[in-house]
Amino acid sequence: MFFFIHNPLIFLLLFFLPSVKPIWTSSALVFLVLVLRVSHVHGSRIKVSLSCGEAYQDKPVFWKRNGVELTPALQGNRVTVLVREMNGGNYTCHLSPDGEYLNHTVILVQPDNRTVILEEISPEGGHIHCLAPNYNGSFHCSWTRTQHRSHAAVLLVKTNRYMDKIPCELEADGSGVICQDASCPYKEERHRITLTVYIHSYSRLEAYTRSFYLREIVKPEKLPNLRVSSGQVFSWDAPDSWDKPGSYFGLHFQIKVARIGHSCSSDKPILTNITEVRKYEVNITSRRYVFCVRAQDKHTLGPWSNWSQCTVNKSDVVC
Repeated sequence: MFFFIHNPLIFLLLFFLPSVKPIWTSSALVFLVLVLRVSHVHGSRIKVSLSCGEAYQDKPVFWKRNGVELTPALQGNRVTVLVREMNGGNYTCHLSPDGEYLNHTVILVQPDNRTVILEEISPEGGHIHCLAPNYNGSFHCSWTRTQHRSHAAVLLVKTNRYMDKIPCELEADGSGVICQDASCPYKEERHRITLTVYIHSYSRLEAYTRSFYLREIVKPEKLPNLRVSSGQVFSWDAPDSWDKPGSYFGLHFQIKVARIGHSCSSDKPILTNITEVRKYEVNITSRRYVFCVRAQDKHTLGPWSNWSQCTVNKSDVVC
């Protein structure tokens, strides 16, 4: 699935250039973005041919870059510009130096050897984080811009599973997408989902890709209705969003009992255990502790849910 984000100057139809010739063109093209892929930005000099459009072949066309007239003046329907290093920009053509706007071409530069726009989650996790609450096909992917590239804008997101395009909706702040895969939740996944985000900072363009099976990113929601009865018997429900039947979409649960004042992430718990039933009796002498429970798909062993917890302080229990 492709979608394009635009501002008043840029309507984003994205074309990739192995050198300066687009590998795909349109006879009715009005707005165009040219992407120059370069292996080494430092010292690069690339000549790019621009056209205002066939309709202006015999018109007195003048060109500007980022709204400023070029020196020396650049005239004619078909012109050649020299792009040095990262100095792309928005080239607009006009009927005269101060005349009517006719068309434009945005030139972006995509370095092959380095990325600086998005923060890396980890060497293994890459730059894009994806999660799904169940197997109904809806998933969310997000990313974080680096401190000095907080202004960077998403140009395009492409998502597919093999030959099937997956529709996505960009979030308002441009930091994530919500997608819906139409695959049946009972169907065995044969192909990975591939999501690619194209994002630019000024004239710099970078592409980030994440590839995954849905089963690898399914994280159950936090377990609801955690409660205690008969002294120290805790029980809970499966998340409302979890797929049914539970016999097919099985969960198991990690139990952790931590000392009071400690969090569920404590690496020195009083006890830990795994169970497949939604009930657990704590058999310890202490009456001051934190009871923690979380869920995981027991078949795929994907991400754990966030912890649900109760704090027990003698006769007082807060869940």
